[in-house]
Amino acid sequence: MKRLADLTWTEAAAERARDPIVLVPIGSTEAHGPHLPLATDAILSDELARRAALALEANGAAVLIAPTLSYAITDYACEFAGTISLKPETATALVADVCAALIGQGFARVCLVNSHLEPAHVASLREACARAEQRTGRRVAFPDQTDRRWARTLTDEYKRGACHAGSYETSLVLAARPELVRDQVRAGLAPLPIDLAKAMKAGVRTFVEAGAAQAYFGDPAAATVEEGDAIYALLVTMIVETVRETWPPGNG
Repeated sequence: MKRLADLTWTEAAAERARDPIVLVPIGSTEAHGPHLPLATDAILSDELARRAALALEANGAAVLIAPTLSYAITDYACEFAGTISLKPETATALVADVCAALIGQGFARVCLVNSHLEPAHVASLREACARAEQRTGRRVAFPDQTDRRWARTLTDEYKRGACHAGSYETSLVLAARPELVRDQVRAGLAPLPIDLAKAMKAGVRTFVEAGAAQAYFGDPAAATVEEGDAIYALLVTMIVETVRETWPPGNG
């Protein structure tokens, strides 16, 4: 497993000749409760890309991990310090340009790895893929955990729509960067079983409006490393299957 940013240009050219799958981790910089870092989504995507790369390489594929994109549309967390949001057009153009540039460089197989689930952000990724494909004539893979096909395989908290900085995401950070979880803080957080997805559909515009005064939903105190590893395994399957379907063996 190699990271594009760690290579020299000559090493990148050598890797390009192997026709690698380029994983592009995408996260955000936004509030994730008082117990998780602002970089949570970026951390999750980077770790998921790492684990997916190992699985893809075990299946014989060449893989590169591109630098993580850590800014996105984060309007729902706008009331909390440190949250940085992009305009939809900026977010879409950024991802489309990165994908098109990679493909233009000769890295023909680009796959997004996303962990920020705000609806406007997910929509911007779909649009970015469409724009990149229109410009280059090459497909961009987008394994989307909000798609029913994959969402139904995930945890009960996730399916209840109360997973922002709850047990689901806290477990994932514990399994990736446990030193960044404020354990004493999360131990004192009461469960907040608010269906954020439902609230969004009803017109709520911010976490505070939805009832999350501390920018978390779900049950952070219930998180475990074991749950995190189990979720990563499910998400790796999503990525591996999407890659296989987008570029079937022998038809890359």
